[in-house]
Amino acid sequence: MRNFNLTPDLAPLYRSAIGFDRLAQLAEHAAANNANSGYPPYNIELLGENRYRITMAVAGFAMSELDIMSEGEKLLVKGNKTAKTDERKYLHQGIAERGFERTFQLADYVRVIGAELEHGLLNIDLVREIPEAMKPRKIDITATNTLS
Repeated sequence: MRNFNLTPDLAPLYRSAIGFDRLAQLAEHAAANNANSGYPPYNIELLGENRYRITMAVAGFAMSELDIMSEGEKLLVKGNKTAKTDERKYLHQGIAERGFERTFQLADYVRVIGAELEHGLLNIDLVREIPEAMKPRKIDITATNTLS
């Protein structure tokens, strides 16, 4: 039986696309990042033209057990569940009481502007602020006087 690798090989892209190596690295990271897919569940919303919100279901976590760090173009959300000292006997345990670490790759000029914990949902608000030098601008066309 043959094993098929479903991860795309992006090596040809590195040879022919100058300056797009970061894009290829992001694609490789997304294809290889299967461990980061299930817990905790989350939504990513578009609130406006340049506003976003990540909502994570973190029921059972206190604010002191959650950490959010933004470094460069990465957003890291960690949940460190403190160990319980009481011994419970569960007939069914469907609520996960484990820590987590989830990383989000942010686009250029996206930054975190705030976070709040409400009803077991962690809302992280983001905004994309494009510098004036990077925004499109109109170039005026002038006519040259060729009749002298």
